Amino acid sequence: MPQTVEITLTPEAASDEAVYTAAAMQAAGVGEEQVAFCRVVRRSIDARRHTSGIRGVRVNLAVELWLDDEGRPESVRFEWGDVANVPGSREVVVVGGGGPGGLFAALELIERGCRPIILERGKDVSARKADIAAVQRNERVDPDSNYAFGEGGAGTYSDGKLYTRSKKRGNFRKTLEILHFHGADESILYDAHPHIGTDRLPRVIAAMRETILKAGGVIRFNSRVTDLLLSPDKSRLSGVETQDGTRIEARAVILATGHSARDIYELLYEKGIRIESKPFAMGVRVEHRQELIDRIQYKTVDPALPAASYSLVAQVPSGLRGTQAQKTRGVYSFCMCPGGFIVPALTEAGECVVNGMSPSGRNNVFANSGIVTQVLEEDYADLVPHFGPLAGMRFRQQVEKMGYAQGGGAQVAPAQRLDSFVGGFRCGETLPTSYHPGVTASDMDRWLPRFIGQALRAGFREFDRRIRGFVTADAQVIGIESRTSSPVRVPRCRATGEEGVPYMHPQVAGLFPAGEGAGYAGGIVSAAVDGAAVARAVGGIIGARS
Repeated sequence: MPQTVEITLTPEAASDEAVYTAAAMQAAGVGEEQVAFCRVVRRSIDARRHTSGIRGVRVNLAVELWLDDEGRPESVRFEWGDVANVPGSREVVVVGGGGPGGLFAALELIERGCRPIILERGKDVSARKADIAAVQRNERVDPDSNYAFGEGGAGTYSDGKLYTRSKKRGNFRKTLEILHFHGADESILYDAHPHIGTDRLPRVIAAMRETILKAGGVIRFNSRVTDLLLSPDKSRLSGVETQDGTRIEARAVILATGHSARDIYELLYEKGIRIESKPFAMGVRVEHRQELIDRIQYKTVDPALPAASYSLVAQVPSGLRGTQAQKTRGVYSFCMCPGGFIVPALTEAGECVVNGMSPSGRNNVFANSGIVTQVLEEDYADLVPHFGPLAGMRFRQQVEKMGYAQGGGAQVAPAQRLDSFVGGFRCGETLPTSYHPGVTASDMDRWLPRFIGQALRAGFREFDRRIRGFVTADAQVIGIESRTSSPVRVPRCRATGEEGVPYMHPQVAGLFPAGEGAGYAGGIVSAAVDGAAVARAVGGIIGARS
């Protein structure tokens, strides 16, 4: 068995393979002539004060040493069988399957001897670029091809972060290994907060597509699902119909549409298929100079260090009344993008939605993060009698339209200096920004729903107490950050402890909700893990090989 040693080094030393290898061998008490192979298996940055003997920022490494008599570890490889000629009974429709939930579901289905038929409403990952570029130029948004829709899903051209807190819900390691197998950098296997980068992720997605096609899977782009083929009593789903009238039948349909597919939620509601409202979050993007975040977090600027990030959470008064009302609500950073850009993430004309992204090098002069607060059903109670479980979705839509009105047209976004927003001052001039469509000065608190504005201001004050200098006149907030998660959950039976088929809708046989759009994930990896778990359940049900 290889020997694993943990060492702590300066950033410069940790970036030099010869230096950290020598340090690892010294810690293990072995000589260079005894070691056949050495590799990093964990890496994290630590800026806390402790007794390591190293002043300032340190890098913690776990290094694996393989001795001569143990040889070298084999590279992880994957082989997917041929499902091109399986019987129709083993075909599975994957709706919205171009995102991580759908792609990893497809790979898992192939492993189980099933043939996935992926229906992606948008274009392939390369063709999406022209539509996204048009949005950046304040031109028309294609409702089927944008930052949210198209091959790769919402994460492909928005960031590429692979960090998740849901590591116990599935094979997290396998997900990273599959991404690495398809071209992602090896560092995603050992970094504490792995990240591919929006400049590299499209190539990984394209490679996954080729794997699926080579194995006999089917991928149909520009194939938005417009109807569900239900039995007369609506107890069974036998397939779907696409926008061009094509009907595709299958024993199982995996629904992995992502968090922005309003038309799918509306279709489910119209068909009488049970859906549920769920808590979600809304807020703004805050943008600082990356150098400021580096100085705050590292207390220095060191070219050997990666662009610094942060993760912040606070509990603030909820503003809700009543003895049963929740007394506090969370305010937290979401999708923090060091050295990144703010991008327009709308899916329809007449709305303002922003998101963040980072290239692999994280080398832009700005850092940005979503700062959002919980939105509960009590916050939009007046809409529930009119829209039922879609009320949260309608509330989100209303706020996005208000943001559009404040921006003054196209993708121009409302913005306000951070110190002015927190202090309740009138908005002055805007600051330089990475947001290419442009921003316009706006008193955000005058039009944001009151509870959101109050919660965000309280959260920012708490963040500034924790990391001094966070609230500054040299940062600004930009709205609206509203697509953190789905406001709707499509229910399914649990894997254990509940009657019914695991992962299947409790009302409609053959329908398997998955990923972010169904309300069970919140990022690339968690969606991928969930999609694979659903596919394993489907494979078992339709009699595929295990």
